[in-house]
Amino acid sequence: MRIGTRPAEVEHKRRFDPLRDLPAVLWLLAAVVVALIHRQVPAPRWLLLHLLLLGAITHSILVWSQHFADALLHNAVTPADRRARSVRLGLLNGGVLAVLVGVPDVRWGVVVAGAGAVVAAVGWHALSLVRQLRRGLGSRFAVTIRYYVAAAALLPVGVVFGVLMARGLPMAWHERLMTAHVIVNVLGWVGLTVLGTLVTLWPTMLRTRIADGAERAARRALWPLLGGLAVAAMGCVAGLRPLVGVGMLAYAVGLVLLARPFVLALRQKAPAHFPTWSVLAAVGWLTGLVVALGALVATAGGWDVAHERVESLTPALAVGFGAQVLLGALSYLIPVSVGRGPAGVRAANTVLDKGGALRVTVVNAALPIALLPVPPWVRVALAAAILVALAAFLPLMFLAMRAARRARQAAPLSVPKTQRTGPASVAGERPRGQVTGLVATALSVVVLAVAVGVAVDPSALAGASHRAASAGVAATGRTTTVEVRAADMRFSPSTITVPAGNRLVITVRNTDDRDVHDLVLDSGDHTPPLAPGASARLDVGVVGRAIEGWCSMPGHRQMGMVLHIRVSGAAAPLADATSSPDSAGSTMPGMDQGSSDAADGSGSAAARLDFAAKPDPGFTAHDPTLPPLPQGHVIRRTFTVSDLEAEVAPGVRQQLWVYDGTMPGPTLHGRIGDRFVIRLVNDTSMGHSIDFHAGDVAPDRPMRTLAPGESLTYRFTARHSGIWLYHCSTMPMSAHIANGMFGAVVIDPPDLPPVAHSYVLVQSELYLGDQGASVDVDKVMAEKPDAVVFNGYADQYDARPLRAKVGQRVRIWVLDAGPNRPTAFHVVGGQFDTVFAEGAYLLRRNNPAH
Repeated sequence: MRIGTRPAEVEHKRRFDPLRDLPAVLWLLAAVVVALIHRQVPAPRWLLLHLLLLGAITHSILVWSQHFADALLHNAVTPADRRARSVRLGLLNGGVLAVLVGVPDVRWGVVVAGAGAVVAAVGWHALSLVRQLRRGLGSRFAVTIRYYVAAAALLPVGVVFGVLMARGLPMAWHERLMTAHVIVNVLGWVGLTVLGTLVTLWPTMLRTRIADGAERAARRALWPLLGGLAVAAMGCVAGLRPLVGVGMLAYAVGLVLLARPFVLALRQKAPAHFPTWSVLAAVGWLTGLVVALGALVATAGGWDVAHERVESLTPALAVGFGAQVLLGALSYLIPVSVGRGPAGVRAANTVLDKGGALRVTVVNAALPIALLPVPPWVRVALAAAILVALAAFLPLMFLAMRAARRARQAAPLSVPKTQRTGPASVAGERPRGQVTGLVATALSVVVLAVAVGVAVDPSALAGASHRAASAGVAATGRTTTVEVRAADMRFSPSTITVPAGNRLVITVRNTDDRDVHDLVLDSGDHTPPLAPGASARLDVGVVGRAIEGWCSMPGHRQMGMVLHIRVSGAAAPLADATSSPDSAGSTMPGMDQGSSDAADGSGSAAARLDFAAKPDPGFTAHDPTLPPLPQGHVIRRTFTVSDLEAEVAPGVRQQLWVYDGTMPGPTLHGRIGDRFVIRLVNDTSMGHSIDFHAGDVAPDRPMRTLAPGESLTYRFTARHSGIWLYHCSTMPMSAHIANGMFGAVVIDPPDLPPVAHSYVLVQSELYLGDQGASVDVDKVMAEKPDAVVFNGYADQYDARPLRAKVGQRVRIWVLDAGPNRPTAFHVVGGQFDTVFAEGAYLLRRNNPAH
C-alpha cells in the first residue's frame, strides 16, 4: 500500500497560491541573507534559528500537514476551507514577522502581539484538523492527524516560554526556560509533526510498501513521546535536571517504537536520491541529539552548564534535523505539486536531485567537525560549506519548476498506458560509481574547508628567525620524547633535560579549560595555537644547546609561561632567553612582543607617535554621543570579539582586539531596573571574556574566558546609576584592556534633566608595539604608555572638537578604562556646576555648596 500523495488528476487542480507557496521560500532566502551579513544584524544566531524553525518550518508544517490530512481522511476541500486556510497562513506569517522584528529590537508589545498571532494560527489549524478527523471517512492512518494535533497543542507552551525569556527573567529562570523552549518547540512541535508524517511519507518516498503494523507502532509511540516531552518540560520548570534526562529517555523509547516500520521500509528499498538521503540523515541527527540532550542536561553541574550545553546543540538540531528534513521533504513534495503529470514530475525530480549525494555528504561531514572546539577560521570555512550545500536547494527549486513547465509543454496530450508513471515518479537509479564519486568530492570539499581555515589563521604567518638547535653536536641516533602540558599560565614540566645529540620530540597538550596556548622555541620551531583539549607534536631535531620556549599568546610569557630545554653531557653554556642575542630580539609566529629598543619607543620597527602630526582630511573621530535610551526595559546586544588593525594616531596602526569592531566597544545606555542580555561571541584565535561592572553577578561562570569560536550570554539587571566599565578579564587583564577590550555602560540616575549634548569620553592608554602589531606587553607591565587618549585615538578631539553653542548645557560622562593611569578630567577655562561620581551627586546646580 502506498499513501502520501493525492491521485494525479487531483494534483492537476493544485495551482500556485502565493500565500501558501511563497513564505517558506522567502524565510529560507532571508536566512541565507542573514548568514551572509550576520555581522551587520542584531542577534544573528537567534535570528537564523527562528527564520528557519519559526518561519520556514512552521509555515511548511501548516501547509503540508493540512495536505496530508486531506489525503488521508479523503475530505473534500471547499472554497470556504481554502479561504480560511489562507487567513490562517497570513495570520501565522504576520505573527512570525512581528516576533522576528520585536525580539532583537526589544519591543515587548510587538513580541506579544506576534506570539499571539502565531498561537492563534496554530490553534485554529489544530481545531480544523480535529473537525476533519471527526467528520472524515476514517483512515487506517488517522493516527498521523493525532500527531499533528498533539504537536499543535505543544507549540503555545513553547511560545509562552519564549515570550517570558524575551521579557527578561532572572538568569536561573532564563536558563531553565530556554531548555524547555528548545525541547517543546523543536522536539514537540517540529519533531512530532515530522515523526507522524514519516509513518506514511517515508515508504512513499522510497517507493515501497508501508510495513505491516506501522499504524500500530505509531499509536504506541505517541504516548512515550508526549510523556517524555511533558516530563522534560516539568523538569526544566521545577529546576530538576535529572527529570530532563528521564523525559528524553522516554522520548527515545518512542523513537525506538517508530524505528521498526521505518527500518523495514529502508530494508525493502535503499535510498537512492537526495530527498530520502536528506530525510534519513535528519532522523539520525534527531535520534542522536535526543540522547545527547538528555545526558548532557542530566549530568550538568548546574543550570548554567546545562544552558551552555543546550545552546551548543541547538544549531545541530536546527541544521542537522530541521533543515535537512525540510529540504528533503520539499525536494520530494514540490515535484508532486508543480509537475501536474508524469513528465513534469520526472523533470522536476531530476533537477532537484542534482548533486544530491554531494550536498548531503558535505552537510553531514562538516557539521560534526564544526561542533568540535576547532579554530574559528576552520569553523567559518565549514559553516560556509554547509550554507552553500543547503542553500543550493533554492536555485534548484526554481530550475525544477521551469523544467516541469517545459516538460509539460513538450509532453504529448495522451500518454500510452505503458509509459505512464505515478505522481511520485523519480529519476532512474544512479550508477554506484557516480554516487561514490559525489561522496568523495564532498569529503574533499570538507577537507579543503578545514585546510583553508587553518591556512588563514594569522598564527601561521612566517617571519621567525631561526637558530639551529644542534649547535654542531653529532647526532647519537637516539630520541627523547616528552609530553608538556599547558595550563594556568604554566608549562608542566617547565624544564626538560635532553642528552646532547639526542633528537627531541615534544607533544604539547593544552589542558586548560578555556584559554588558547602554543609553544614557540628560540630555534624557530613552534606549534599552532592549541584550543582547550588540543595537542600538537613538535620535532625539534638534534639538540646540542640550551633552548628557551614560551607561549606566544600576548602576555602569557610575561606571566611566566616559559619552557627551559637543557642539555646534559655537553659543555655548552646554558642560554638565557632574556640575554641571548639570538633569542631576545626574535619575533616568533604569533609573538607580539617588542624588542628591548622598542620598549622605550626608540626601536626602528616600533610604532612611534608624532604629537605634532594631524589626521588626514577625511578622518572621522569616534562619535562620543551617548546613544538614546531604548524603548523597552530589556537591552539585548550581541558583541562579537574580533581582531582589527586600525589607526590609533596619525600614521600609527595597531592590531587591536575589540568588541563589535570598535575601540572602545559600543556604549550601552539604560535606566535603573533595566535588564541587559549580552551575548558574547569570540571570533578570534585566542581566549577572551567580558566583565560588566554595572551588574552584580558572581564572576566564576559569566566572566570566564571563552575559547575561540565559543559564545556566552551574560545577563544582569542595573541596580545603581552611573557610568560603568566593561572589559575583558582574561589574563593578563591589563594587556587585553590596553589592546582595546573595554567600553562603557551608562545607567541614568532618576529624574535626569535634559541637556543639549550628552557625550561619553573613555580614557585609556596606548602601549604601542611594532607598526601593525598588537600591544607591547612589556610596556604595560612597566606602566610606560606611549599616550593617554580619549575614545581610542590620540588627540582626535583636538582635530575634530566637540562643539556647543553659548548657553547650551552639556553633559559629559567620563570613564577611566586604564589599565594603569588615573584620570583628572577637567575642561580648561570652564567649571562644572553639576558633578555625579560613583553613584552620588558631589555638586548640584541648584545647590552649589552641596
